[in-house]
Amino acid sequence: MSEHVLKHNQKENKYEFHIDGHIAYITYDNQDGVLHLTHTIVPDALAGKGLAKKLTIAVMNEIELQGLKVQPQCSYIVAFMEKNPEYQHLQG
Repeated sequence: MSEHVLKHNQKENKYEFHIDGHIAYITYDNQDGVLHLTHTIVPDALAGKGLAKKLTIAVMNEIELQGLKVQPQCSYIVAFMEKNPEYQHLQG
């Protein structure tokens, strides 16, 4: 299992994984230190590899490191938060 590097594209409000010429990403709106996670996108070429979960975990860890809070808005992140209670303390 390869290690993926999380890139923060602040200009476009996205957290990204760059893999084999494709970009999987989560978009957000920063509202006073609460990141409203709006979309989780994994290109078809990368589908079925658990990347959405890996990306979401990386983003949650980064949000925690930055001392920010999260507000899930896309259906994938909402479901992730329900299945992974260890991240629920990040909700703001």
